[in-house]
Amino acid sequence: MASFEFRPFRMEDLSSFVKNANDPFVADRLTDAFPHPYTEEHGRAFLERVIAASPPTHRAIVVDGEACGAVGLHAQSDVWKRNLEIGYWLAQKHGGQGIMTEAIKRMVEFGFATYPDIDRIFARPYGSNIASQRVLEKAGFNLEANLIGTMVKRGRIEDELIYAVRRT
Repeated sequence: MASFEFRPFRMEDLSSFVKNANDPFVADRLTDAFPHPYTEEHGRAFLERVIAASPPTHRAIVVDGEACGAVGLHAQSDVWKRNLEIGYWLAQKHGGQGIMTEAIKRMVEFGFATYPDIDRIFARPYGSNIASQRVLEKAGFNLEANLIGTMVKRGRIEDELIYAVRRT
């Protein structure tokens, strides 16, 4: 596994974060809420929000001093309030090195330690995103559902897979 730092975001991450987030490869694997092109304004708004969050909900993945990815926990509400959704991305040049699997494991541990009422952390990768599915499986997640053709991403009809890990 490649060496990386997993830590809270800092405003000094802005430049490298925006550079890595502004990649069509990254945007293509996330929901449409993740903008492309990804501008400095987007990055600044994101960093201000996650730096101010208490407890912290997002972590930076830093390789060689450069913020090149993120992992975040998203609280659910109403009848889903005992669940957190995990979202994540990593610059393409760092893929396949075990970084994301380890980052997800660390964030799951943080999530269960920080949120005692949470029983389940889940992720929803696209059916076409085999790499994301493998990362989740390596991080201990189990496939709970495969919803056929529920999403549209840039004109593609995508299956929605639901992976989860439960508090043990």
